[in-house]
Amino acid sequence: MIPKRLIFAMIATFGLTACAATDVVTRNSTDVGPLLSSAAEDTLRPDISVAQLNVTVPETLKVSEANRFYPGGDIVWRGEPYGNRYEQVRAIFETGMGNGIARLSGPQAVVVDIEVERFHSVTERTRYTVGGVHSIRFLMTVRDAETGVVLEPARSVAADLKAYGGQAAMRAEAMGRGQKVRLVEHLEKVILAELTRPRDAGAPILLAAAR
Repeated sequence: MIPKRLIFAMIATFGLTACAATDVVTRNSTDVGPLLSSAAEDTLRPDISVAQLNVTVPETLKVSEANRFYPGGDIVWRGEPYGNRYEQVRAIFETGMGNGIARLSGPQAVVVDIEVERFHSVTERTRYTVGGVHSIRFLMTVRDAETGVVLEPARSVAADLKAYGGQAAMRAEAMGRGQKVRLVEHLEKVILAELTRPRDAGAPILLAAAR
């Protein structure tokens, strides 16, 4: 029979290990490093380069300026001064995704069409208290730049990012890591991951034979 004292020691050790593991998962779920290591990029990257990136933010999307914890609307953005939210969101996508596609240098030129479906960031009330989620959705279509043939049919991509709140948000801002900076960097990683992800059978998403 195992002494009770030993049993209690084992339980305490297990508890400390579990807490440490949980902390690692939580911290890594916010600002993650590069999505792909250089070795993984060499393995997964299809032989493509992006000749053109088209970003559309339909004006049928509803913009909300309500300062509530969770307002309705498709576009909620307070990371820049009040203005044309459609243009501001488009610029964020173009900058972030433009940085991502610049890392692709294969021989097959493609066109990537992005249509924003949702860009629901956090309001002032949420940002200065509990924080939340930058909820992002977009449609992505990939076409051959020379023939126009669709290589990757339109599909919806979810690209949510944790939004800091309270003191964490203030610290990030002070360090030059405000909402816009984080979202631009996030979209850079997202588009690179989407264009280099393997198919079910391990093949790249784009096929040169489609020409």
